[in-house]
Order: sequence, then C-alpha cells, then structure tokens
Amino acid sequence: MELNSSIAAVITGGASGLGEATARALRTHGVKVALLDMNKDKGEKLAAEIGATFCQANVTDEESVLAAFEKARKANGQERILVNCAGTGNAIKTASRDKKTGETRRFPTDAFNFIIQINLIGTYRCIAISAQGMLSLEPLAGGERGAIVNTASVAAQDGQIGQAAYTASKAGINGVTLVVARDLAQEGIRCNTIMPGLFNTPLLGAAPEAVKAALGAQVPFPQRLGNPPEYASLALEMITNGYFNGECVRLDGAIRMAPR
Repeated sequence: MELNSSIAAVITGGASGLGEATARALRTHGVKVALLDMNKDKGEKLAAEIGATFCQANVTDEESVLAAFEKARKANGQERILVNCAGTGNAIKTASRDKKTGETRRFPTDAFNFIIQINLIGTYRCIAISAQGMLSLEPLAGGERGAIVNTASVAAQDGQIGQAAYTASKAGINGVTLVVARDLAQEGIRCNTIMPGLFNTPLLGAAPEAVKAALGAQVPFPQRLGNPPEYASLALEMITNGYFNGECVRLDGAIRMAPR
C-alpha cells in the first residue's frame, strides 16, 4: 500500500506512546489520521499539533467505539489502515502467601477479566468494526483493500511472574492474527501483529531513570529501551509491504524475559 493523502488511518491508543509515534509517522506521508483514545486532553493536543482527528473512545465499550469510528470516517473517509495500540497491564500472582502472616490470596477474576476486556476483546472489537468498513472500499492495485496492525507483547511468549492476565491477553492477540488474515484474505485485507519488548512508553515513563537504565541493560543489543519511532517503523513496513501478512513479529533487541 502506498501511503499518501488519499489514505485514511485509525489508531487506537493514538494519543501517546507507540500509537502517537505511529500517528506521527503516517502523517509525514500525508495519511489522514484519526486518534482513538480515552485521554481527551492528550488526544486533542496531539491532533491539533499533527493535523489529525481526535475521537474519544473506550475500547471496552461497543457504542463508544462505534461512535468514534463514525466520527473518524466522517472526517477522513473510510480507513484503509487500522493500528491497534490501546492496552494496559497489571501484575498479580495467580496465588500467593504473605510470608509474615501466612495469609493467602489469589488473582481476582474481575482483575483478570479487566485486562482481557481491554487488550484482547478491545483489539478484536476494533479489528472487526474496521474490517467491516474496509469491505466497502474499492481495491487498490493488486487487490488490496486494507491493512491491520495489532500490538501484542513479548510477554505473549515469555510472560513474567504476575503477568497471567497480561500474557493471556497478548497471546490471544497473537492467536487471532493468522485467523483474521485468513478470514479477510479474499477481501484483500492483511493483518499482522507486533510484539514489542521493553519500550520507553508511558507505561515505563514514571519509572526512575536508574530503573529504566537497568531494564535497558538486560537487552542483548542495543542495551537500551526501545523507542516508539522504532515500533512505528515496523508498523509502516507491515502496512506498505503487500506480502507481509498473518505474522507476529518480536521487536525486542533479542531479549528473552526472565521469570521476574
């Protein structure tokens, strides 16, 4: 797919981090971008800066997402590109014991479900809504109608202690990638997923610099955290390379996460 001003894109979680970097990269090619995000202040500020459209949305709420896509399409036309970056995490052991008191606890099912609803169900909801809209598009040269990029995590393959919900949600995204690619193949819509490693995003932004440096030192090479534009670079390759389809790709500096 050639990136130009005739192409529209929707980016979930687009107000910051990986989504913001991807929005900026797409705008440099003239692509019309809609940012779907819960954070209205950040979203509107970024949209004004880069010439995008902000659409407030909670990916766990069907009506909210439908309204956001409707707003995006009224502003920019039907999107040919969807990049799913909305997500969150938590860290709770499946079951644990207080070493001092002996009191036991377990991972609350509601807390587990909360992560699944945002990361996995939210991603799939946006895939299905966007893909349905893409079916109305005339195919480009080569028969392509659209491209979808999802965000999983290296935790999908080597989740750490306390990451049962996060790992399940990201492994689920990996799991649907090939199926979605196959579902949509006859319609000329591709689907791929990026598995970032340790990236310098808002999830790590509040950590002290010494902590971030220690995390970066765990990466074989380069020994640092990943930068959001590096994610955006791979996202754009997945979008523009027409033979890139049904793949889940690690972007992690060769790190393999230890148990903790």
